[in-house]
Amino acid sequence: MRDGVGPGGGSCRGEGALVLQDAGENPLPPPPAAAALALVIVTFLIAAGWPAAAVAGGQKVDEGQAIAAADKDPKVRDEKGEHPGLGASAAMKEGHWEVGYFVSGDELAVALVDTRSGEVTESWTGYQVAWKMARGYSGAFGHKLNAPYVFLPLCLIFLIGLVDWRRLRRVANLDLLVLLGFGVSHYFFNRGDVGVSVPLAYPALLYLLGRCLWIGWRGRGKGLRPVWSVTWLIVAALFLMGFRVGLNVADAGAIDVGYAGVVGADRIAHGEPVYDNFPADVSRGDTYGPVNYLAYAPFERIWPWSGSWDDLPAAHAASILFDLATFAFLILLGIRIRPGPAGQRLAAILAFGWAAYPYTAYALESNTNDSLIAALLLATLLLAARPIARGAGLALATWAKFAPAVLIPMYMTWRPAGPVTAGDPPPPPVAKASSGEVPPTVPPAGQRRQWIWFGLGFVAVTLVVMTWPAIDPGLKTFYDRTIASQAGRDSPFSLWGQTSSLEPIRIGLLALTGALSLAFAVVPRRKSLLQVAALSAALLILLQLTLQHWFYLYIVWFYPLLLVALAALEPSEDPAPTGLEVGREPSPARRSQPAPAG
Repeated sequence: MRDGVGPGGGSCRGEGALVLQDAGENPLPPPPAAAALALVIVTFLIAAGWPAAAVAGGQKVDEGQAIAAADKDPKVRDEKGEHPGLGASAAMKEGHWEVGYFVSGDELAVALVDTRSGEVTESWTGYQVAWKMARGYSGAFGHKLNAPYVFLPLCLIFLIGLVDWRRLRRVANLDLLVLLGFGVSHYFFNRGDVGVSVPLAYPALLYLLGRCLWIGWRGRGKGLRPVWSVTWLIVAALFLMGFRVGLNVADAGAIDVGYAGVVGADRIAHGEPVYDNFPADVSRGDTYGPVNYLAYAPFERIWPWSGSWDDLPAAHAASILFDLATFAFLILLGIRIRPGPAGQRLAAILAFGWAAYPYTAYALESNTNDSLIAALLLATLLLAARPIARGAGLALATWAKFAPAVLIPMYMTWRPAGPVTAGDPPPPPVAKASSGEVPPTVPPAGQRRQWIWFGLGFVAVTLVVMTWPAIDPGLKTFYDRTIASQAGRDSPFSLWGQTSSLEPIRIGLLALTGALSLAFAVVPRRKSLLQVAALSAALLILLQLTLQHWFYLYIVWFYPLLLVALAALEPSEDPAPTGLEVGREPSPARRSQPAPAG
Protein backbone atom coordinates (compact mmCIF):
# COMPACT_ATOMS: atom_id res chain seq x y z
CA MET A 1 0.00 0.00 0.00
CA ARG A 2 2.74 2.44 -0.92
CA ASP A 3 0.27 4.89 -2.50
CA GLY A 4 -1.59 5.35 0.80
CA VAL A 5 -5.09 4.81 -0.76
CA GLY A 6 -7.53 2.13 0.31
CA PRO A 7 -10.93 1.41 1.75
CA GLY A 8 -9.74 2.16 5.24
CA GLY A 9 -9.43 5.90 4.58
CA GLY A 10 -7.48 7.35 7.54
CA SER A 11 -5.86 4.05 8.57
CA CYS A 12 -4.40 3.62 5.11
CA ARG A 13 -2.91 7.04 5.21
CA GLY A 14 -1.23 6.17 8.55
CA GLU A 15 0.29 2.98 7.11
CA GLY A 16 1.53 4.84 4.06
CA ALA A 17 3.25 7.45 6.21
CA LEU A 18 4.99 4.76 8.24
CA VAL A 19 6.33 3.03 5.12
CA LEU A 20 7.60 6.28 3.69
CA GLN A 21 9.39 7.04 6.95
CA ASP A 22 10.96 3.60 7.07
CA ALA A 23 12.12 3.96 3.47
CA GLY A 24 13.89 7.18 4.32
CA GLU A 25 11.75 9.21 1.92
CA ASN A 26 10.48 12.62 3.11
CA PRO A 27 10.67 11.96 6.87
CA LEU A 28 7.89 13.42 8.96
CA PRO A 29 8.40 16.88 10.42
CA PRO A 30 9.17 17.26 14.12
CA PRO A 31 6.22 16.59 16.47
CA PRO A 32 5.31 20.30 17.09
CA ALA A 33 5.26 21.02 13.38
CA ALA A 34 3.26 17.81 12.69
CA ALA A 35 0.64 18.82 15.28
CA ALA A 36 0.32 22.26 13.76
CA LEU A 37 0.00 20.78 10.27
CA ALA A 38 -2.64 18.29 11.44
CA LEU A 39 -4.60 21.12 13.10
CA VAL A 40 -4.56 23.10 9.84
CA ILE A 41 -5.72 20.07 7.83
CA VAL A 42 -8.58 19.25 10.23
CA THR A 43 -9.67 22.89 10.26
CA PHE A 44 -9.65 22.96 6.47
CA LEU A 45 -11.68 19.73 6.16
CA ILE A 46 -14.29 20.98 8.61
CA ALA A 47 -14.59 24.27 6.74
CA ALA A 48 -14.89 22.34 3.47
CA GLY A 49 -17.96 20.50 4.76
CA TRP A 50 -16.40 17.19 5.75
CA PRO A 51 -17.52 16.99 9.37
CA ALA A 52 -19.30 13.68 8.89
CA ALA A 53 -16.18 12.02 7.46
CA ALA A 54 -13.52 13.78 9.53
CA VAL A 55 -14.98 13.93 12.99
CA ALA A 56 -15.86 10.56 14.44
CA GLY A 57 -17.76 9.61 11.27
CA GLY A 58 -20.56 12.12 12.10
CA GLN A 59 -22.46 9.46 14.05
CA LYS A 60 -22.46 8.92 17.81
CA VAL A 61 -25.50 6.67 18.21
CA ASP A 62 -25.31 3.09 17.00
CA GLU A 63 -28.18 0.78 16.08
CA GLY A 64 -28.61 -0.71 19.54
CA GLN A 65 -28.66 2.69 21.20
CA ALA A 66 -31.24 3.93 18.68
CA ILE A 67 -33.55 1.00 19.45
CA ALA A 68 -33.09 1.54 23.19
CA ALA A 69 -34.03 5.21 22.82
CA ALA A 70 -37.08 4.37 20.71
CA ASP A 71 -38.24 1.78 23.26
CA LYS A 72 -38.67 4.58 25.81
CA ASP A 73 -41.02 6.62 23.60
CA PRO A 74 -44.57 6.76 25.09
CA LYS A 75 -46.28 5.81 21.81
CA VAL A 76 -43.96 2.86 21.34
CA ARG A 77 -44.49 1.75 24.95
CA ASP A 78 -48.28 1.86 24.48
CA GLU A 79 -48.03 -0.16 21.28
CA LYS A 80 -45.77 -2.75 22.96
CA GLY A 81 -48.29 -2.99 25.80
CA GLU A 82 -51.00 -3.92 23.32
CA HIS A 83 -48.72 -6.21 21.28
CA PRO A 84 -46.11 -7.83 23.56
CA GLY A 85 -44.51 -9.67 20.64
CA LEU A 86 -43.34 -6.54 18.83
CA GLY A 87 -39.89 -6.87 17.33
CA ALA A 88 -37.69 -3.88 16.53
CA SER A 89 -35.26 -3.21 13.72
CA ALA A 90 -33.36 -0.03 12.87
CA ALA A 91 -32.08 1.34 9.58
CA MET A 92 -30.29 4.54 8.65
CA LYS A 93 -32.57 6.63 6.40
CA GLU A 94 -32.23 10.25 5.34
CA GLY A 95 -29.64 11.03 8.02
CA HIS A 96 -31.45 9.53 11.02
CA TRP A 97 -32.19 6.16 12.57
CA GLU A 98 -35.63 4.85 11.66
CA VAL A 99 -36.71 2.22 14.18
CA GLY A 100 -39.66 0.09 13.09
CA TYR A 101 -41.72 -2.23 15.29
CA PHE A 102 -43.24 -5.28 13.63
CA VAL A 103 -45.53 -8.16 14.44
CA SER A 104 -46.34 -10.88 11.89
CA GLY A 105 -44.74 -8.77 9.18
CA ASP A 106 -46.93 -5.69 9.85
CA GLU A 107 -45.25 -2.45 10.96
CA LEU A 108 -47.26 -1.05 13.87
CA ALA A 109 -44.99 1.75 15.11
CA VAL A 110 -42.02 3.76 13.91
CA ALA A 111 -39.69 6.16 15.70
CA LEU A 112 -37.05 8.48 14.26
CA VAL A 113 -33.90 8.87 16.37
CA ASP A 114 -31.31 11.62 15.97
CA THR A 115 -27.89 10.13 15.22
CA ARG A 116 -26.00 12.58 17.47
CA SER A 117 -28.21 13.26 20.48
CA GLY A 118 -29.98 9.88 20.55
CA GLU A 119 -33.31 11.62 21.10
CA VAL A 120 -36.55 10.51 19.47
CA THR A 121 -37.58 13.31 17.10
CA GLU A 122 -40.79 11.71 15.79
CA SER A 123 -42.90 8.67 16.58
CA TRP A 124 -45.97 7.35 14.82
CA THR A 125 -48.49 4.55 15.20
CA GLY A 126 -51.58 3.41 13.32
CA TYR A 127 -52.09 4.53 9.73
CA GLN A 128 -49.52 7.29 10.14
CA VAL A 129 -46.81 4.62 10.01
CA ALA A 130 -47.45 3.73 6.37
CA TRP A 131 -48.92 7.07 5.25
CA LYS A 132 -46.39 9.86 5.56
CA MET A 133 -48.91 12.31 4.10
CA ALA A 134 -51.00 11.75 7.26
CA ARG A 135 -48.23 13.06 9.52
CA GLY A 136 -48.80 16.76 8.88
CA TYR A 137 -45.44 17.51 7.31
CA SER A 138 -45.40 21.12 6.12
CA GLY A 139 -45.11 21.75 2.42
CA ALA A 140 -46.04 18.25 1.27
CA PHE A 141 -49.08 19.61 -0.59
CA GLY A 142 -49.81 23.15 -1.67
CA HIS A 143 -46.50 24.48 -0.33
CA LYS A 144 -46.72 28.23 0.33
CA LEU A 145 -50.48 28.19 -0.21
CA ASN A 146 -50.84 26.59 3.23
CA ALA A 147 -49.40 29.67 4.89
CA PRO A 148 -52.20 31.57 6.67
CA TYR A 149 -51.03 34.85 5.13
CA VAL A 150 -51.71 33.35 1.67
CA PHE A 151 -54.65 31.00 2.21
CA LEU A 152 -56.84 33.28 4.34
CA PRO A 153 -56.56 36.38 2.09
CA LEU A 154 -57.46 34.17 -0.88
CA CYS A 155 -60.58 32.99 0.97
CA LEU A 156 -61.46 36.59 1.74
CA ILE A 157 -61.03 37.67 -1.90
CA PHE A 158 -63.24 34.76 -2.98
CA LEU A 159 -66.03 35.88 -0.66
CA ILE A 160 -65.71 39.60 -1.38
CA GLY A 161 -65.87 38.98 -5.10
CA LEU A 162 -68.83 36.56 -5.25
CA VAL A 163 -71.07 37.30 -2.26
CA ASP A 164 -74.29 39.18 -3.01
CA TRP A 165 -73.78 42.00 -0.53
CA ARG A 166 -77.30 43.30 -1.17
CA ARG A 167 -78.94 40.18 0.25
CA LEU A 168 -76.63 38.41 2.64
CA ARG A 169 -79.16 35.76 3.65
CA ARG A 170 -79.33 34.19 0.21
CA VAL A 171 -78.60 30.47 -0.18
CA ALA A 172 -75.97 31.21 -2.85
CA ASN A 173 -73.92 33.03 -0.20
CA LEU A 174 -74.18 29.95 2.00
CA ASP A 175 -72.91 27.88 -0.94
CA LEU A 176 -69.76 29.99 -1.01
CA LEU A 177 -69.17 29.53 2.70
CA VAL A 178 -69.59 25.76 2.39
CA LEU A 179 -67.10 25.68 -0.49
CA LEU A 180 -64.60 27.33 1.84
CA GLY A 181 -65.67 25.00 4.65
CA PHE A 182 -63.22 22.38 3.43
CA GLY A 183 -60.63 24.63 5.06
CA VAL A 184 -61.73 23.46 8.53
CA SER A 185 -60.91 19.87 7.61
CA HIS A 186 -57.75 21.04 5.88
CA TYR A 187 -56.54 22.76 9.06
CA PHE A 188 -56.58 19.49 11.01
CA PHE A 189 -54.95 17.64 8.10
CA ASN A 190 -52.03 20.07 8.21
CA ARG A 191 -51.72 19.32 11.93
CA GLY A 192 -51.49 15.59 11.22
CA ASP A 193 -54.85 14.92 12.91
CA VAL A 194 -56.40 12.79 10.18
CA GLY A 195 -58.90 11.26 12.59
CA VAL A 196 -60.57 14.68 12.77
CA SER A 197 -59.85 16.06 9.29
CA VAL A 198 -61.42 13.18 7.37
CA PRO A 199 -64.90 13.23 8.97
CA LEU A 200 -65.04 17.04 8.70
CA ALA A 201 -64.85 16.88 4.89
CA TYR A 202 -68.08 14.90 4.52
CA PRO A 203 -70.63 17.52 5.68
CA ALA A 204 -69.43 19.91 2.96
CA LEU A 205 -69.57 17.16 0.33
CA LEU A 206 -73.08 16.15 1.38
CA TYR A 207 -74.36 19.74 1.34
CA LEU A 208 -72.93 20.36 -2.12
CA LEU A 209 -74.41 17.08 -3.34
CA GLY A 210 -77.83 18.22 -2.19
CA ARG A 211 -77.46 21.62 -3.87
CA CYS A 212 -76.37 20.05 -7.14
CA LEU A 213 -79.33 17.66 -7.13
CA TRP A 214 -81.73 20.51 -6.34
CA ILE A 215 -80.40 22.73 -9.12
CA GLY A 216 -80.20 19.86 -11.57
CA TRP A 217 -83.80 18.86 -10.95
CA ARG A 218 -85.40 22.34 -10.94
CA GLY A 219 -83.10 24.14 -13.38
CA ARG A 220 -83.99 27.56 -12.00
CA GLY A 221 -83.35 29.60 -8.88
CA LYS A 222 -81.25 32.40 -7.52
CA GLY A 223 -77.59 31.79 -8.14
CA LEU A 224 -74.46 33.88 -7.73
CA ARG A 225 -75.09 37.61 -8.06
CA PRO A 226 -71.87 39.48 -7.22
CA VAL A 227 -72.13 43.27 -7.02
CA TRP A 228 -68.93 44.00 -8.94
CA SER A 229 -68.71 45.05 -12.57
CA VAL A 230 -67.42 42.85 -15.36
CA THR A 231 -64.26 44.95 -15.59
CA TRP A 232 -63.41 44.56 -11.91
CA LEU A 233 -64.07 40.82 -11.97
CA ILE A 234 -61.92 40.22 -15.06
CA VAL A 235 -59.05 42.39 -13.81
CA ALA A 236 -59.09 40.60 -10.45
CA ALA A 237 -59.25 37.20 -12.15
CA LEU A 238 -56.28 37.96 -14.40
CA PHE A 239 -54.26 39.26 -11.46
CA LEU A 240 -55.02 36.14 -9.42
CA MET A 241 -54.11 33.84 -12.31
CA GLY A 242 -50.79 35.63 -12.67
CA PHE A 243 -50.20 35.33 -8.92
CA ARG A 244 -50.95 31.59 -8.99
CA VAL A 245 -48.63 30.91 -11.90
CA GLY A 246 -45.89 33.00 -10.29
CA LEU A 247 -46.30 31.11 -7.03
CA ASN A 248 -46.06 27.82 -8.91
CA VAL A 249 -42.80 28.82 -10.54
CA ALA A 250 -41.28 30.33 -7.39
CA ASP A 251 -42.45 27.96 -4.67
CA ALA A 252 -44.16 24.71 -5.61
CA GLY A 253 -43.21 21.07 -5.76
CA ALA A 254 -44.46 18.14 -7.76
CA ILE A 255 -45.99 15.36 -5.68
CA ASP A 256 -46.02 11.75 -6.85
CA VAL A 257 -48.98 12.44 -9.17
CA GLY A 258 -47.03 14.91 -11.30
CA TYR A 259 -43.92 12.73 -11.12
CA ALA A 260 -45.94 9.76 -12.40
CA GLY A 261 -47.25 11.84 -15.31
CA VAL A 262 -43.72 12.73 -16.40
CA VAL A 263 -42.48 9.14 -16.06
CA GLY A 264 -45.42 7.85 -18.09
CA ALA A 265 -44.77 10.45 -20.78
CA ASP A 266 -41.13 9.36 -20.89
CA ARG A 267 -42.20 5.75 -21.41
CA ILE A 268 -44.47 6.77 -24.29
CA ALA A 269 -41.74 8.88 -25.91
CA HIS A 270 -39.34 5.92 -25.87
CA GLY A 271 -41.89 3.41 -27.16
CA GLU A 272 -41.97 1.48 -23.88
CA PRO A 273 -45.03 0.09 -22.11
CA VAL A 274 -46.46 2.48 -19.52
CA TYR A 275 -48.07 0.00 -17.18
CA ASP A 276 -46.08 -2.19 -14.80
CA ASN A 277 -42.94 -0.35 -15.91
CA PHE A 278 -42.40 2.42 -13.35
CA PRO A 279 -39.32 3.08 -11.16
CA ALA A 280 -39.31 1.95 -7.53
CA ASP A 281 -39.77 5.45 -6.05
CA VAL A 282 -43.15 5.79 -7.81
CA SER A 283 -43.98 2.15 -8.44
CA ARG A 284 -47.75 2.71 -8.22
CA GLY A 285 -47.73 5.77 -10.45
CA ASP A 286 -49.22 3.82 -13.36
CA THR A 287 -52.69 3.92 -11.80
CA TYR A 288 -54.14 6.48 -14.25
CA GLY A 289 -55.55 6.16 -17.73
CA PRO A 290 -53.39 6.58 -20.85
CA VAL A 291 -54.78 10.05 -21.66
CA ASN A 292 -53.17 11.34 -18.46
CA TYR A 293 -49.68 10.35 -19.62
CA LEU A 294 -50.31 11.53 -23.17
CA ALA A 295 -51.22 14.96 -21.78
CA TYR A 296 -47.76 15.20 -20.18
CA ALA A 297 -45.92 14.00 -23.30
CA PRO A 298 -45.41 17.40 -25.05
CA PHE A 299 -43.97 18.92 -21.89
CA GLU A 300 -41.71 15.94 -21.22
CA ARG A 301 -40.29 16.34 -24.72
CA ILE A 302 -39.47 20.00 -24.03
CA TRP A 303 -38.11 19.29 -20.52
CA PRO A 304 -37.03 15.62 -20.65
CA TRP A 305 -37.15 13.53 -17.52
CA SER A 306 -33.75 13.37 -15.84
CA GLY A 307 -34.32 9.89 -14.47
CA SER A 308 -34.92 11.06 -10.89
CA TRP A 309 -37.52 12.89 -8.80
CA ASP A 310 -36.09 16.38 -9.21
CA ASP A 311 -37.82 19.73 -9.79
CA LEU A 312 -39.76 18.19 -12.73
CA PRO A 313 -40.28 21.31 -14.87
CA ALA A 314 -42.46 19.26 -17.24
CA ALA A 315 -44.90 18.58 -14.40
CA HIS A 316 -45.00 22.29 -13.53
CA ALA A 317 -45.66 23.28 -17.14
CA ALA A 318 -48.40 20.66 -17.56
CA SER A 319 -50.22 21.74 -14.39
CA ILE A 320 -50.04 25.39 -15.40
CA LEU A 321 -51.53 24.58 -18.81
CA PHE A 322 -54.32 22.48 -17.26
CA ASP A 323 -55.15 25.41 -14.98
CA LEU A 324 -55.10 28.01 -17.75
CA ALA A 325 -57.17 25.77 -20.04
CA THR A 326 -59.87 25.40 -17.38
CA PHE A 327 -59.88 29.17 -16.87
CA ALA A 328 -60.25 29.78 -20.62
CA PHE A 329 -62.99 27.15 -21.07
CA LEU A 330 -65.04 28.73 -18.28
CA ILE A 331 -64.90 32.08 -20.07
CA LEU A 332 -65.94 30.52 -23.37
CA LEU A 333 -68.73 28.59 -21.68
CA GLY A 334 -70.13 31.73 -20.10
CA ILE A 335 -70.24 33.45 -23.47
CA ARG A 336 -71.79 30.35 -25.04
CA ILE A 337 -74.57 29.97 -22.48
CA ARG A 338 -75.82 33.55 -22.69
CA PRO A 339 -75.66 36.09 -25.52
CA GLY A 340 -74.46 39.65 -25.34
CA PRO A 341 -73.60 41.55 -22.14
CA ALA A 342 -75.21 38.87 -19.95
CA GLY A 343 -72.79 36.32 -21.37
CA GLN A 344 -69.85 38.60 -20.73
CA ARG A 345 -70.91 39.00 -17.13
CA LEU A 346 -71.39 35.27 -16.69
CA ALA A 347 -67.93 34.65 -18.19
CA ALA A 348 -66.40 37.15 -15.75
CA ILE A 349 -68.07 35.47 -12.76
CA LEU A 350 -66.88 32.04 -13.86
CA ALA A 351 -63.33 33.26 -14.48
CA PHE A 352 -63.14 34.96 -11.09
CA GLY A 353 -64.71 31.97 -9.35
CA TRP A 354 -61.97 29.70 -10.66
CA ALA A 355 -59.06 32.09 -10.08
CA ALA A 356 -60.05 33.05 -6.53
CA TYR A 357 -61.02 29.65 -5.13
CA PRO A 358 -58.22 28.37 -2.85
CA TYR A 359 -58.60 24.72 -3.79
CA THR A 360 -58.09 25.28 -7.50
CA ALA A 361 -54.82 26.99 -6.53
CA TYR A 362 -54.10 24.07 -4.18
CA ALA A 363 -54.16 21.65 -7.12
CA LEU A 364 -51.91 23.94 -9.14
CA GLU A 365 -49.35 24.40 -6.36
CA SER A 366 -49.22 20.63 -5.84
CA ASN A 367 -48.66 20.13 -9.61
CA THR A 368 -51.19 17.34 -9.98
CA ASN A 369 -53.29 16.14 -12.90
CA ASP A 370 -56.67 16.95 -11.31
CA SER A 371 -57.25 20.18 -13.24
CA LEU A 372 -56.87 18.11 -16.42
CA ILE A 373 -60.19 16.43 -15.57
CA ALA A 374 -61.80 19.83 -14.98
CA ALA A 375 -60.56 21.11 -18.35
CA LEU A 376 -61.72 18.02 -20.27
CA LEU A 377 -65.19 18.07 -18.71
CA LEU A 378 -65.62 21.77 -19.49
CA ALA A 379 -64.48 21.16 -23.06
CA THR A 380 -67.12 18.43 -23.29
CA LEU A 381 -69.80 20.88 -22.13
CA LEU A 382 -68.63 23.42 -24.68
CA LEU A 383 -69.12 20.84 -27.45
CA ALA A 384 -72.18 19.27 -25.88
CA ALA A 385 -74.56 20.21 -28.71
CA ARG A 386 -72.66 17.94 -31.12
CA PRO A 387 -73.00 14.29 -30.12
CA ILE A 388 -69.80 13.01 -31.73
CA ALA A 389 -67.70 15.74 -30.09
CA ARG A 390 -69.47 15.18 -26.80
CA GLY A 391 -68.63 11.49 -26.95
CA ALA A 392 -65.00 12.16 -27.84
CA GLY A 393 -64.58 14.71 -25.04
CA LEU A 394 -66.09 12.46 -22.40
CA ALA A 395 -63.92 9.57 -23.59
CA LEU A 396 -60.79 11.69 -23.10
CA ALA A 397 -61.87 12.56 -19.56
CA THR A 398 -62.80 8.94 -18.79
CA TRP A 399 -59.50 7.52 -20.01
CA ALA A 400 -57.58 10.09 -17.97
CA LYS A 401 -58.93 9.29 -14.47
CA PHE A 402 -61.93 6.93 -14.96
CA ALA A 403 -64.32 8.81 -12.62
CA PRO A 404 -66.13 10.65 -15.48
CA ALA A 405 -67.43 7.26 -16.67
CA VAL A 406 -70.47 7.80 -14.41
CA LEU A 407 -71.56 10.59 -16.79
CA ILE A 408 -71.74 8.39 -19.90
CA PRO A 409 -75.51 7.54 -19.81
CA MET A 410 -76.62 11.16 -19.28
CA TYR A 411 -74.30 12.58 -21.93
CA MET A 412 -75.23 9.91 -24.43
CA THR A 413 -78.96 10.70 -24.30
CA TRP A 414 -78.85 14.47 -23.74
CA ARG A 415 -80.18 16.94 -26.28
CA PRO A 416 -80.06 20.72 -25.85
CA ALA A 417 -83.25 22.25 -24.46
CA GLY A 418 -84.73 25.05 -26.50
CA PRO A 419 -84.36 25.80 -30.22
CA VAL A 420 -82.63 23.36 -32.53
CA THR A 421 -78.92 24.05 -32.70
CA ALA A 422 -76.62 23.86 -35.67
CA GLY A 423 -75.84 20.31 -36.65
CA ASP A 424 -78.90 18.79 -34.97
CA PRO A 425 -81.54 17.01 -37.07
CA PRO A 426 -84.68 19.18 -37.11
CA PRO A 427 -87.71 17.73 -35.30
CA PRO A 428 -91.04 17.51 -37.15
CA PRO A 429 -93.52 20.38 -36.71
CA VAL A 430 -95.64 20.09 -33.56
CA ALA A 431 -98.67 21.92 -32.26
CA LYS A 432 -98.45 24.24 -29.28
CA ALA A 433 -99.73 23.01 -25.96
CA SER A 434 -102.44 24.88 -24.07
CA SER A 435 -99.74 26.69 -22.11
CA GLY A 436 -98.35 28.15 -25.32
CA GLU A 437 -95.04 26.27 -25.07
CA VAL A 438 -93.80 23.91 -27.74
CA PRO A 439 -93.42 20.48 -26.14
CA PRO A 440 -89.93 19.08 -26.64
CA THR A 441 -90.30 16.13 -28.98
CA VAL A 442 -87.42 14.22 -30.46
CA PRO A 443 -88.24 11.67 -33.15
CA PRO A 444 -87.03 8.18 -32.22
CA ALA A 445 -84.93 7.99 -35.37
CA GLY A 446 -83.19 11.28 -34.55
CA GLN A 447 -82.59 10.21 -30.96
CA ARG A 448 -81.10 6.92 -32.03
CA ARG A 449 -78.92 8.77 -34.51
CA GLN A 450 -77.56 10.95 -31.70
CA TRP A 451 -76.74 7.89 -29.62
CA ILE A 452 -74.85 6.41 -32.55
CA TRP A 453 -72.85 9.59 -33.12
CA PHE A 454 -72.03 9.84 -29.43
CA GLY A 455 -70.95 6.21 -29.41
CA LEU A 456 -68.78 6.70 -32.49
CA GLY A 457 -66.97 9.62 -30.86
CA PHE A 458 -66.44 7.73 -27.63
CA VAL A 459 -65.30 4.51 -29.31
CA ALA A 460 -62.97 6.31 -31.73
CA VAL A 461 -61.06 8.00 -28.90
CA THR A 462 -61.04 4.78 -26.89
CA LEU A 463 -59.48 2.85 -29.77
CA VAL A 464 -56.81 5.49 -30.30
CA VAL A 465 -55.70 5.77 -26.67
CA MET A 466 -56.18 2.14 -25.61
CA THR A 467 -54.61 0.27 -28.52
CA TRP A 468 -51.03 0.48 -27.24
CA PRO A 469 -51.86 -0.53 -23.61
CA ALA A 470 -53.98 -3.39 -24.98
CA ILE A 471 -51.00 -4.68 -26.97
CA ASP A 472 -48.28 -4.09 -24.39
CA PRO A 473 -48.58 -5.01 -21.55
CA GLY A 474 -52.16 -6.24 -22.22
CA LEU A 475 -55.61 -5.42 -20.93
CA LYS A 476 -55.33 -7.65 -17.84
CA THR A 477 -52.18 -5.89 -16.64
CA PHE A 478 -53.76 -2.53 -17.47
CA TYR A 479 -56.85 -3.38 -15.40
CA ASP A 480 -54.81 -4.74 -12.48
CA ARG A 481 -52.56 -1.66 -12.36
CA THR A 482 -55.36 0.90 -12.68
CA ILE A 483 -59.00 0.16 -11.84
CA ALA A 484 -58.34 -2.88 -9.65
CA SER A 485 -55.50 -1.11 -7.84
CA GLN A 486 -57.66 1.91 -7.04
CA ALA A 487 -60.69 -0.16 -6.05
CA GLY A 488 -58.63 -2.22 -3.60
CA ARG A 489 -56.80 0.73 -2.12
CA ASP A 490 -56.53 0.81 1.68
CA SER A 491 -56.33 4.39 2.90
CA PRO A 492 -57.05 6.36 6.08
CA PHE A 493 -58.31 9.28 3.98
CA SER A 494 -61.96 8.21 4.05
CA LEU A 495 -64.51 7.17 6.62
CA TRP A 496 -64.50 3.70 5.08
CA GLY A 497 -60.74 3.39 5.44
CA GLN A 498 -60.82 4.47 9.09
CA THR A 499 -63.90 2.46 10.10
CA SER A 500 -64.34 -0.83 8.28
CA SER A 501 -67.76 -1.44 9.86
CA LEU A 502 -69.18 1.32 7.62
CA GLU A 503 -68.53 -0.73 4.47
CA PRO A 504 -72.25 -1.59 3.96
CA ILE A 505 -73.03 2.14 3.77
CA ARG A 506 -70.32 2.61 1.17
CA ILE A 507 -71.72 -0.23 -0.92
CA GLY A 508 -75.17 1.36 -0.69
CA LEU A 509 -73.76 4.68 -1.91
CA LEU A 510 -72.06 2.89 -4.80
CA ALA A 511 -75.40 1.33 -5.78
CA LEU A 512 -77.08 4.74 -5.53
CA THR A 513 -74.37 6.26 -7.75
CA GLY A 514 -74.98 3.63 -10.42
CA ALA A 515 -78.75 4.03 -10.20
CA LEU A 516 -78.64 7.82 -10.52
CA SER A 517 -76.14 7.58 -13.36
CA LEU A 518 -78.71 5.57 -15.31
CA ALA A 519 -81.70 7.61 -14.11
CA PHE A 520 -80.24 10.94 -15.23
CA ALA A 521 -80.16 9.57 -18.77
CA VAL A 522 -83.95 9.95 -18.90
CA VAL A 523 -84.94 12.33 -16.07
CA PRO A 524 -85.43 15.19 -16.11
CA ARG A 525 -86.59 14.67 -19.68
CA ARG A 526 -85.60 18.15 -20.73
CA LYS A 527 -82.29 19.43 -19.37
CA SER A 528 -80.63 22.77 -19.92
CA LEU A 529 -76.85 22.99 -20.04
CA LEU A 530 -76.72 24.27 -16.47
CA GLN A 531 -78.79 21.28 -15.36
CA VAL A 532 -76.35 18.94 -17.08
CA ALA A 533 -73.49 20.73 -15.29
CA ALA A 534 -75.25 20.47 -11.91
CA LEU A 535 -76.16 16.80 -12.31
CA SER A 536 -72.64 16.01 -13.53
CA ALA A 537 -71.23 17.63 -10.40
CA ALA A 538 -73.73 15.66 -8.29
CA LEU A 539 -72.65 12.32 -9.78
CA LEU A 540 -68.96 13.13 -9.29
CA ILE A 541 -69.52 14.18 -5.67
CA LEU A 542 -71.55 11.05 -4.99
CA LEU A 543 -68.80 8.93 -6.49
CA GLN A 544 -66.21 10.73 -4.36
CA LEU A 545 -68.25 9.93 -1.26
CA THR A 546 -67.67 6.23 -1.99
CA LEU A 547 -63.91 6.46 -2.55
CA GLN A 548 -61.56 4.64 -0.21
CA HIS A 549 -59.12 7.51 -0.68
CA TRP A 550 -60.44 11.09 -0.86
CA PHE A 551 -58.33 14.23 -0.83
CA TYR A 552 -58.81 17.98 -1.26
CA LEU A 553 -57.25 17.84 -4.72
CA TYR A 554 -60.38 16.05 -5.97
CA ILE A 555 -62.56 19.12 -5.35
CA VAL A 556 -61.57 20.50 -8.75
CA TRP A 557 -63.24 17.54 -10.49
CA PHE A 558 -66.70 18.88 -9.67
CA TYR A 559 -66.08 22.50 -8.68
CA PRO A 560 -66.11 24.10 -12.18
CA LEU A 561 -69.34 22.25 -13.04
CA LEU A 562 -70.94 23.42 -9.80
CA LEU A 563 -69.66 26.94 -10.47
CA VAL A 564 -71.32 26.94 -13.90
CA ALA A 565 -74.61 25.79 -12.38
CA LEU A 566 -74.55 28.39 -9.58
CA ALA A 567 -73.52 31.29 -11.81
CA ALA A 568 -75.90 30.49 -14.69
CA LEU A 569 -79.03 30.15 -12.54
CA GLU A 570 -81.72 32.58 -13.64
CA PRO A 571 -83.34 34.59 -10.83
CA SER A 572 -87.12 34.66 -10.60
CA GLU A 573 -86.92 38.36 -9.86
CA ASP A 574 -84.19 40.96 -9.49
CA PRO A 575 -83.80 43.02 -6.32
CA ALA A 576 -84.23 46.73 -6.44
CA PRO A 577 -81.04 48.76 -6.90
CA THR A 578 -79.32 49.49 -3.59
CA GLY A 579 -76.21 51.43 -4.53
CA LEU A 580 -74.01 48.39 -3.79
CA GLU A 581 -73.82 47.47 -7.47
CA VAL A 582 -70.27 48.75 -7.73
CA GLY A 583 -69.61 49.88 -11.28
CA ARG A 584 -72.20 47.44 -12.60
CA GLU A 585 -73.32 48.20 -16.12
CA PRO A 586 -76.98 47.78 -17.14
CA SER A 587 -77.65 44.49 -18.88
CA PRO A 588 -81.00 44.16 -20.69
CA ALA A 589 -80.31 40.47 -21.32
CA ARG A 590 -80.16 39.56 -17.65
CA ARG A 591 -83.79 38.47 -17.50
CA SER A 592 -83.64 36.48 -20.70
CA GLN A 593 -83.60 32.71 -20.86
CA PRO A 594 -80.20 31.06 -21.19
CA ALA A 595 -79.25 30.41 -24.77
CA PRO A 596 -78.68 26.77 -25.71
CA ALA A 597 -75.13 25.54 -26.06
CA GLY A 598 -73.93 25.18 -29.61
